[in-house]
Amino acid sequence: MKMTYAEIYECARRELRRRRRRTVVTVAGYGIAVTLLVFLITLILYTRTIQNQTLAHTGAYFLAYVPICPTGQCFINARDKVHEGFVVQGVLSKQLMRNFVQRIEKSPSVLSASASLAREIRTGTALAVLSKPVSRAQFLLAKYAGVAAALLVLSYVNMIGVLLASRMAFDAYGKTDLAALGIFGGGVALAYALAGFSNFFLRRTFVSDAVLALVIMATIAAFMVFQFTSQMESLGTQAQVDWRLVPAGILILFALWVLAAVAIACSTRLDTIPTLAICSAVFLLGLMSDYFFGRRAEMGSWWASALYTIVPNWQLFWLADALDMGKSTFHWGYVGKAFVYVVGYAGASLAVATALFEERELS
Repeated sequence: MKMTYAEIYECARRELRRRRRRTVVTVAGYGIAVTLLVFLITLILYTRTIQNQTLAHTGAYFLAYVPICPTGQCFINARDKVHEGFVVQGVLSKQLMRNFVQRIEKSPSVLSASASLAREIRTGTALAVLSKPVSRAQFLLAKYAGVAAALLVLSYVNMIGVLLASRMAFDAYGKTDLAALGIFGGGVALAYALAGFSNFFLRRTFVSDAVLALVIMATIAAFMVFQFTSQMESLGTQAQVDWRLVPAGILILFALWVLAAVAIACSTRLDTIPTLAICSAVFLLGLMSDYFFGRRAEMGSWWASALYTIVPNWQLFWLADALDMGKSTFHWGYVGKAFVYVVGYAGASLAVATALFEERELS
């Protein structure tokens, strides 16, 4: 039996009237997502236009961002020693490397957090779990703990690769450390071989065993490379591991945890695409937080102070510039303060997520 357009419209109208709260939240969520997408597209086009105009009016001498100071003396107010940046026309600026931005944008924190919660709500898995003696707060915290643990494993393996790269890197006059490369490559191959063996003969899950074996074998391989191999640099010095990268990597992990908490809070009400749009907007605003809100907050603006507190400042988690300039060793005190910031921000985000999830109607 076919329904007429009038009957379809009547059924839709009754459904919307019967569940008004869910309808309002859904429509508002998609409206916010569309608004943010329009804002992001407009911002990207405007930024590209400004860049073209800047290059057209300043000429080739503006292509070098960092002022060249061979004698250590630049023009007045050229360097901001407190923020390790520069002052251009009276405006404070700090560089954030492109590879850090790409790493955050490609990180699985948003997608993993959204998929772990929004998909289970959509498919009914969350309703089946919550029908047992499990509170919604416990369910939400368990989801975040799982995502945070997955990001920890990912960052740990990446950190091993970064430390090995700092030890095995060579210039145009150096040679490839074949021994270290063979040890690490053999460890990765052995990890996948062990996972394949357990999957074929023991009927275990390949992915989980491969991740576990990769973590163990990468750690063993890195230990063997650091302790039993050596590489000479072009100037006759022995290559060393840059252990200053450890606190820098930990800070990047903290940034991923904050972004995952924001994604969990958005996933309690929205699907994957709106969550991704909102997290992208939060990430971009966090990159420009000092410019948009920081200066106005210092001048006493209450709304700027509120937004400067709410929007996470990703510049706080970036130490590469300081390491590259040789101004820092181990920032464990700074890492401890950053951890307190992460605990506070993630806790606030999860509190909001719990409040939103408590009133969510599951079906």
